[in-house]
Amino acid sequence: MKEALRLSPLLVLISAVVAFGSPSPVHTDVFTSGTGGYNTYRIPAIVAASDGSVLVFAEARKDNRHDPGGGDIDLVVKRSTDQGATWSAMTVLDDPGEQWSASNPVPLLDTSNGRVWIFYNRWEPGFGTELSQPGTANNQTWARHSDNHGRTWSAPIDLTRVARDFDDWGAIFLGPGGGIQSRTGRLLVPAAMRPDTFMIWNSSGDSLRRQPFMRSYVLYSDDHGKLWQRGTLIKALTDENQLVELADGTILMDARQSAGDHRWVAVSSDGGQTWSIPRAGQRVSPVATSIERHTLQSKGDDRNRILWTGPTGPSRQNLVIRVSYDEGQTFVNEKVIYGGLAAYSDLTILKDKSVGVIWERGISQGYQFITFTHLSRDFVD
Repeated sequence: MKEALRLSPLLVLISAVVAFGSPSPVHTDVFTSGTGGYNTYRIPAIVAASDGSVLVFAEARKDNRHDPGGGDIDLVVKRSTDQGATWSAMTVLDDPGEQWSASNPVPLLDTSNGRVWIFYNRWEPGFGTELSQPGTANNQTWARHSDNHGRTWSAPIDLTRVARDFDDWGAIFLGPGGGIQSRTGRLLVPAAMRPDTFMIWNSSGDSLRRQPFMRSYVLYSDDHGKLWQRGTLIKALTDENQLVELADGTILMDARQSAGDHRWVAVSSDGGQTWSIPRAGQRVSPVATSIERHTLQSKGDDRNRILWTGPTGPSRQNLVIRVSYDEGQTFVNEKVIYGGLAAYSDLTILKDKSVGVIWERGISQGYQFITFTHLSRDFVD
């Protein structure tokens, strides 16, 4: 159902203008807020399964648009077998209970066995990132997996006590999106933690404001998800983040800043166990963005490419895609995906090496749609 094309002719115009001769992006709305019994759909994540099907996950917020702690949130999924042209009916993957929340989906494909994982958080009623307390089950981490490319899913696995320092951390949240498998076979899941002290006071010029005191890290497994461990925290105030493996085998983390006008980037030479001193990343408003390996010379591609999507602003609008040819040091060839209201996004590489982007879109206000965009190789290059 291509509601985006019917509802917003501007989408078609923008796509044609920015393509400059390249095949235009194709937009399809996957979730529409106010339908299916839910007020709002937010926080999309995407993965391409080994059979070529595409899975899109989202938070289905029943009562309102609020984050966990402010209402009932289920985790839902849709599946496409034609590279995002059409989508299945919605399936509720996790309904944790009345006024509970399921949030922050991180899908991950284990290429060695075709298993698709989905990691996510659960929150007790009334508890979100700020209110959850150490030593409680206010905040939980769960996982499921599918061995038939997302048609059916396992029972949930509780990873709370390994994902979080249970007695000292108030909460953790995952991704959203950005789970990867390294060339060694290690599974890596991006995460961020909140210690017992959630906010600090920070002075900037003549003003005094509260600042989140959160830090990013990863969960990793070397036995295809049987056992999990935590890596160390990166040394910058960061939260939502995604991962990509570089050509030399190191892991790069691209993390949302807790304050300031630029993201933070850190690299790990030991598979996410420890991290370098962070450096300043791309300048963008604090928001969840996406990063994904597109091509790799050592696997026969013409050159190395890493893709990045995010809204350039002001604030949450003007979604673009950029490409890095130098392993994440710089990003160039900016192309506009959508010039209107746009927020969180996630990327996947489709079977023919074209690109799928799932993102939050608005016309008259934010978060009206979760939209899938298909981009040709020529467009992103």
